[in-house]
Amino acid sequence: MGKPKFIEIDGKRHLWRDLLSRRREQIAAVAKSEQPPLFELKEDRRPMADRTAAGRYLEPSLFSTPDREG
Repeated sequence: MGKPKFIEIDGKRHLWRDLLSRRREQIAAVAKSEQPPLFELKEDRRPMADRTAAGRYLEPSLFSTPDREG
């Protein structure tokens, strides 16, 4: 059985190759589109250990007070 030349959608006949070319155009348009960032990205200037909660726990800084009682 060969490839179909036509496909019927909602009672209308469409050329299969036209549908494929339109789909390729859609995929190319999505690939070219660029989504702008939601906010400006800023450089994190903290030391590596301070960038994560685990790092702050393992290497407390001079000004942190883990024994502090409220």
